[in-house]
Amino acid sequence: MKLDILAVGAHPDDVELSCSGTIAKEVHRGKKVGILDLTRGELGTRGTPEIRDQEANKAAEILGVSVRENLGFKDGFFVNDEKHQLEIIKIIRKYKPEIVLCNAITDRHIDHGKGSKLTSDACFLSGLRKIETFVNGKAQEAWRPKYVYHYIQWKNIEPDVVIDISGFIEKKVESVMAYASQFYDSSNQEPSTPISSKNFLDSIKYRAADLGRIINVEHAEGYTVERYVAVDSIFDLI
Repeated sequence: MKLDILAVGAHPDDVELSCSGTIAKEVHRGKKVGILDLTRGELGTRGTPEIRDQEANKAAEILGVSVRENLGFKDGFFVNDEKHQLEIIKIIRKYKPEIVLCNAITDRHIDHGKGSKLTSDACFLSGLRKIETFVNGKAQEAWRPKYVYHYIQWKNIEPDVVIDISGFIEKKVESVMAYASQFYDSSNQEPSTPISSKNFLDSIKYRAADLGRIINVEHAEGYTVERYVAVDSIFDLI
C-alpha cells in the first residue's frame, strides 16, 4: 500500500494531539494516511502498554487512517543510531509516503526532539540506494519523501506553515479522547500528569482556535519545515 502521508510519533497520542486535524481533513479528501508510533509509551504514568495499544487502534479507526504500526522502540531510551534509523527506513520504503509528519524539533519530553531528528534523518537516508534493507527476504527500493513537516507539541513553537483544519476540530478531539487513560476525566483516580489536567484538554481547542484566528479561519494546526515552502503563484496563499 502506498501512502500519501505518514505521521510519525514517539508515543501513541503524539500524532492525535498535534496533527490529527490535518490527518482527518486529508482522509476526508480521499488521501491515504498512515501512523507510525516509535514506542508503546510504556513509561507513561497512567495506563499500561496494552491499554495504550487498544487506545491507539481506536484513535486510528476514528481518524480513518489506512494503517497504523508500532516499532516498539524503548520509551525514553531510544537513540538516533543506525539500528533505529534502519527500522524507520523499512517503513518509509514499505509505504512510500509523499509527506512525513513528525515530532516537534524541541519539546518538554526528551523523546519528542529525539524522535524528530531520528525520523528526519531516516527520511533522508531512505533515499540512498546503497543502503540496503530487506523485508521477508525481499530487497526494498530506495524512497525519499518529498516533504518533512514537524508538528508542534507542548512548547509554543512559531510555525512556518499553518494548515486550516476548520470543520475537523471535533474529530481531532475525539481521536485524542480515545486515550481515556491519559487525559482529563474527573472520575479517574490515577496520578495527575502534565497532560491529564482540564487545562491541557481545553488547550487542544484554544490553541487550534488561536492559530486559526491568526490566519482568519476557525481552527488550524502549525508546522515547522526543513526547507522553504514554495507555491506556484502568490494567489495560492490564503
